[in-house]
Amino acid sequence: MIDRISRLLDQVRTEQESLRRAELELLQSQINPHFLYNTLDTIVWLAEAGDQARVVSMVGSLSKFFRTSLGQGKDRVTIKDELDHVRSYLEIQQVRYQDILDYSIDVPQEVYDSPVPKITLQPLVENALYHGIKNKRGRGRITITGKSENNCIYIYIEDNGMGMTQDRLEKVSEKMNDPDLFKNAEDKGDVFGLSNVNERIKLMFGTRYGIHIDSVYGEGTTVTILLPLS
Repeated sequence: MIDRISRLLDQVRTEQESLRRAELELLQSQINPHFLYNTLDTIVWLAEAGDQARVVSMVGSLSKFFRTSLGQGKDRVTIKDELDHVRSYLEIQQVRYQDILDYSIDVPQEVYDSPVPKITLQPLVENALYHGIKNKRGRGRITITGKSENNCIYIYIEDNGMGMTQDRLEKVSEKMNDPDLFKNAEDKGDVFGLSNVNERIKLMFGTRYGIHIDSVYGEGTTVTILLPLS
């Protein structure tokens, strides 16, 4: 009995250490100087053009974005908090990429109070923008929807970007589901955000939860997040 308790305690400690490591890696990736500089450049351009309303909106969105990313001092937030965070990100990016980006968010209020690891949605939306929408010609759209079913929450992040070939999808899924293959964000490359979010969901709620990806080359990608309803 004592040995079993000791093993369980060791397992809990290991999982907590893995969660802290994953959170630190994601926090480091959030402090992205290129995103900040490009956003500030856009704000300067809007100010020079005399577009005061959008300057105020951009500054407010940037402030809210980093307040959530860098503040609060907790590893989980509500789904409502996450939606507010990703909305701030999308508001910024829609101004920067106004010629190619549309978005919509439609998640039922009944799931708003359920917990989710902090910074879950934004890395997935960033992937949709930079690896989906920007690689296609013409306007693209990112939609965030959700539902509750059988004591679970399903959140879908869809884009109508370039999508992935079956071979590419299999490689991305392999990287995403085996974080032990990589030592740091650079090793994971453009799969880092997916892998990090998937790992933190599983560590926080159990291995039945996490992320699944569907993609059709030339049509787009859907990332499904499975969470417990509480």
